[in-house]
Amino acid sequence: MNWYLNDLGILCALGCGQAEVLAGLLHGDRSGLRPSDEFSPGRPQWLGAVTAPLPPIPAELSVYACRNNRLLLAAVEQIRPTVEGLRERFGPHRIGIALGTSTSGVRNTESALAYQSKHGRLPPDYHYKQQQMGAGADFLADYLQIHGPAYTLSSACASSGKAFASAQRLLAMDLCDAVVVGGADSLCGLTVNGFAALESVSAGPCKPFGRRRDGINIGEAAALFVLSKQPGPVRLRGVAASSDAYHFSAPDPDGTAVKAALRTALAQAGLKPEQVDYLNLHGTATPLNDAMESRAVHAVFGSRTPASSSKGMSGHTLGAAAALELGFCWLLLQSQDPDGRLIANVNGDDIDPELPPLHWVTPGQTLGRPIRVCQSNSFAFGGSNVSIVAERA
Repeated sequence: MNWYLNDLGILCALGCGQAEVLAGLLHGDRSGLRPSDEFSPGRPQWLGAVTAPLPPIPAELSVYACRNNRLLLAAVEQIRPTVEGLRERFGPHRIGIALGTSTSGVRNTESALAYQSKHGRLPPDYHYKQQQMGAGADFLADYLQIHGPAYTLSSACASSGKAFASAQRLLAMDLCDAVVVGGADSLCGLTVNGFAALESVSAGPCKPFGRRRDGINIGEAAALFVLSKQPGPVRLRGVAASSDAYHFSAPDPDGTAVKAALRTALAQAGLKPEQVDYLNLHGTATPLNDAMESRAVHAVFGSRTPASSSKGMSGHTLGAAAALELGFCWLLLQSQDPDGRLIANVNGDDIDPELPPLHWVTPGQTLGRPIRVCQSNSFAFGGSNVSIVAERA
């Protein structure tokens, strides 16, 4: 059975919309990462904030009014004609929604509790749905007038990757003819200060796989696809999840379950490792994760397949990361670039010589032909792993 990624709405620290984001990626643009103490007063951190203007939530849907849903709204407006065309063709009950997030609108609750401590009551415009984990799917269903299955998954930084497995199943079981699938995460004090407490935050712009890597830069983003059986520019070939349950926050150093996810995604796609043209690595720039991932990737792919982490440009967008980085791959696959320009591993540092040798993509590097197959990895706390394979249709 064939599943197609028909369209993409995307925004992150690199910009808003397909053209702007792709241009930032291929330019190796780190300007989206900037120091800010908005969420940690007096202690600036480098963050990947979305600076594009965000549309307001319609007044009739004000219970959903939060930044996370405004990010989703900005993304869905980019694909709205495609969604509406499929809704008219198949009916609203045959269109589903599967999203991933790790924060939803927690930022609103933080502000509401600060208001309550000062005024003795919650602000009049606050509603719990603004931070509810499932609020994004509910909001999009109401906004788009879609009546098929609509739900949100939250498994930390693998959240939106698992949404693709769920969307794939909705189509395979004939519960839907199309699914709006992806994720969003927004900056908030909970994550910015939580990762700082774990001592996982970089002192400057992050350095994926770098000799002096010292942690992540947290970012925010939204990426939404239309997945259907209708032919489109990119095929979703394989989605595989695994769990190692090694430690609450540290990865299994051997990467056994990660290797299983990589191989299972390839098996579902019916492809061999040498048929993959580009690997988008999870590459958080933390010492343990980068060491584990490079070992796992080398075990499956060797040193031949071009590979990089895009987080040196976008930051780590947590629950949205899998959808965002599959979006980066989608942009490469549909670009029709005859030279196959690749996303560089931008880190402002030397590659750590202690890591297994991979084929690191350098700025300006091309494949020398159109890119046909990409694979993207996302890993989360608790050993929750996802790997996705996509191919030019």
